[in-house]
Amino acid sequence: MSTQPVRVVRHPDGVVELRLEDPGRSNALDLPTAEALRDATAEVAADPGGAVLLRAAGANFCVGGDLRAFAGRGAETSAYVHAVATAAHAAVLALYGLPVPVVTAVRGAAAGGGIGLALVGDIVLAARSARFRLAYTAMGLTPDCGATWLLPRLVGPRLATDLVLTNRVLTGGDAERFGLVSRAVEDDEVDEAAYRTAAELADGAGEALCAAKHLLRDGAGAGLSRHLAEEARLIAGLAGSGEAQARMASFLAPRVRAGVGDGASTPSSPESVS
Repeated sequence: MSTQPVRVVRHPDGVVELRLEDPGRSNALDLPTAEALRDATAEVAADPGGAVLLRAAGANFCVGGDLRAFAGRGAETSAYVHAVATAAHAAVLALYGLPVPVVTAVRGAAAGGGIGLALVGDIVLAARSARFRLAYTAMGLTPDCGATWLLPRLVGPRLATDLVLTNRVLTGGDAERFGLVSRAVEDDEVDEAAYRTAAELADGAGEALCAAKHLLRDGAGAGLSRHLAEEARLIAGLAGSGEAQARMASFLAPRVRAGVGDGASTPSSPESVS
């Protein structure tokens, strides 16, 4: 086990893993951990490989801010908490801004700032028994790590308000049903499923995946006319690339050998993608 609370592991298949490694503290965020997370995400951002996997060692993903580190500081408490939040927010921004797909694996508790870390992934896999709880207002605090920005976009303003104000717990199954995570999987499969997903993405059409991620992000705030023009620009540019040409030729080759795809494409033909 690493002595560092956060570690970057680069795998030969192109997956870059960002791993929270302080299970004895349930990966809670005190200032050293938040700064280690900030520095590790900056390292990942400089070279993100083909896909990034965010996961945690131990029984819990991340329980958010370390209340033991916050309490008893008197007049210094506000400055300390601000420093923790600022470092953690730099990490969230770096993860959100990655051009490659980000996969998150959540088991056990994701609470407080751990919610923002969990949800910033593009694909979020949760163990069915995982527990999501905001918990801030129960401590007399307000959410951080992007929770109040991410939640309304994922589940809608009504449920987001409920979760923030009541602090009720959602299991992994609940989170899947409400759209908080991509899918829930069996507890003993979450790490393997998340790694397999990241590896498949890292082995995929990298330029197309990054461009598709850009379009999904851009579309949330763009008008339809401008967004359609951007879609046309990107698909045309990618269609002429060596990677796309090779993938299309590989896809069509067995159909040509079987006498399919002789130029007569029908509306149901799998050779049509647009």
